[in-house]
Formats: sequence, C-alpha cells, structure tokens
Amino acid sequence: MMESPLVYLRLPNWLGDVCMSLPTLEALLARNYRVIVCARPWAKTLLSGYALTGFVPMQGNWHQDARTLRQYRKNHQHKTCFGLSLPDSLSSALIFRWAGIPTAGYRDDGRRFLLRWSIKKPTTSLHAVESWYYLAKQATTIWQQPIAPTPMRSLHLAGVPEADPTLFGLDPKQKNILIAPTAVGLHKGQVKIWPHYEALTQALQAQNYQVYMCPPPNEVEQALQNAPSATRLDPLPLLAFAQLCKSVDVVICNDSGVSHLAAAVNAPQITLIGVTDAARTGPWSDRAICLGQMGKWPSLENVLQHTHLISTTP
Repeated sequence: MMESPLVYLRLPNWLGDVCMSLPTLEALLARNYRVIVCARPWAKTLLSGYALTGFVPMQGNWHQDARTLRQYRKNHQHKTCFGLSLPDSLSSALIFRWAGIPTAGYRDDGRRFLLRWSIKKPTTSLHAVESWYYLAKQATTIWQQPIAPTPMRSLHLAGVPEADPTLFGLDPKQKNILIAPTAVGLHKGQVKIWPHYEALTQALQAQNYQVYMCPPPNEVEQALQNAPSATRLDPLPLLAFAQLCKSVDVVICNDSGVSHLAAAVNAPQITLIGVTDAARTGPWSDRAICLGQMGKWPSLENVLQHTHLISTTP
C-alpha cells in the first residue's frame, strides 16, 4: 500500500496567524497528508488536538532552525517529502532549502530561487485565511493530491472542550464580558489598541455586567493602564484561555491574536478595528462583529450598543 505524502508545514509566528492557518492544516489532514508542523514552540500545545505526524519547534534564528529541521529529517529518515511555507519571509524559505526540503511558497521577498515551486499570488485581494489556503491548493494540485477547493467559512480549533465557568471565577448567573485591551506590535507604525476600554468597562459595570481581562504576563502592565477598573484574572495557558473565551457572553478585543483565538473556538466577539483592514485580517467567524474601519475607530456608544445586543441574544 502506497504511503500518504509527507509535508513539512511552516506556520507563521503570531498567534492570530496560526489560528488563520487552521483551515489549511485541516484540509491537508483531511486529504490524508502526513503533516509535520514547523512553528514557534507554544504552537505545539495549541495544536495538540490534531493528529500531526510531528512537530519541529522554530526558535526564530534561521541558522539554528535550519540545523534543527535538517537533523529532525535525518533522524526520521524522511527522504521523500514536500515543504509548504505559509510565511512570505526569506528566512522561512531559506530554512527549508538548507534542510533539503523541496518547498512550495509565494515568490515574495526575493526568495523565488529558494523555492522548488514558486507560486504567484492571486491578483485579487484575499483574506489571510483564503490567501494561505490558495497557496496550499496550488501546491497540492502540483503534488497531484489537491485539497478541497475552498476553506470552510469558520475556524475550528480541535481539542478545546467546554469548561465550567466557575473554574475561572465567573458567575454563570451574571453577564460576563472578557476584554482584551492590549495588542502586541504596530501596524504600519500605528497602535492597534482601541482607546476607550476603561470607559467601556465603567459603563458596563454600571449596568451590572461583570468585566474581566486575562492578559499574558508580558501584557499585564499595559492592560492595567488601559482598563484599570476591569477584574484581572491570573494569566492562563493558551488552551485554558481559549476555554475562557468560550465561557463568557462576549469577547471584546482589538484585531489581535485574541480575536482569532476567539474565532477559532466559535466564541461571540466584537473586534474593534481602527488601523487594520478587516477584509484582510478580521476574524474568520460568523459569530464575530467587526466595528470601525481602517482610519476610524468605533465610538464607545456603538460598542456598548452591540455588546448589549450580543449578550442578550440566546
């Protein structure tokens, strides 16, 4: 019996981008590819619900990562395999090339000579989910085992069961709101954080909502500055935080990793847009509402109105 094809899948570095790559990963597995994920170490836990063939941690140093990948491939005697690089970076293609893995990827960043299969980006503007899926579709067609034509319209993070809200200190008889008043990094030099989280918190508390936040350790200080009145929960591991998102009535966040993780567990959410393009990086979920637009943050009144609407919808 012929063995299923083996593909080394390089995922992006950021939480939100990894979540948006889930349809591609799931389509490869559904088509019986044996998938070895190459990603930042924290992604191993996030993807623990998937039947991966292997996981190779990427630390962010291309030379070290290339050695790690080359040694992994040698140890497992993977002589015949494919590579699929979702990131457009030169380093991601260089790592696979140095490890001897014939790779498909977009031909951006001057890396065309590093790729075995150099895929041209579509001329139409696509959401990140669609763009990565399109790349995988083109590559798997070349490999004569194509994935399904289009991605599913929602994300699904495997292995995240429902949790008792009381485990997080929530009262299920109350309306519980989870805010994420932080966002790492800039977008084209602009801060991605909505400026009214404290006013929102106080307005919701005045109407008997319970408002929580659960920032990771490196974002606690910023979160306390942006919403000091919110109840701060202790930092949680990534999958436990995903369960928390499923346990509240609404998640309110910026266009950030929290937005895409909430989408991946089908949590009701409001994503606040002001400097990014929702058509490109907004949450891939039918249960998400995006307020605002590039260059114009939503008003406090608009966010309050939609919070009431979502939290009272069965």
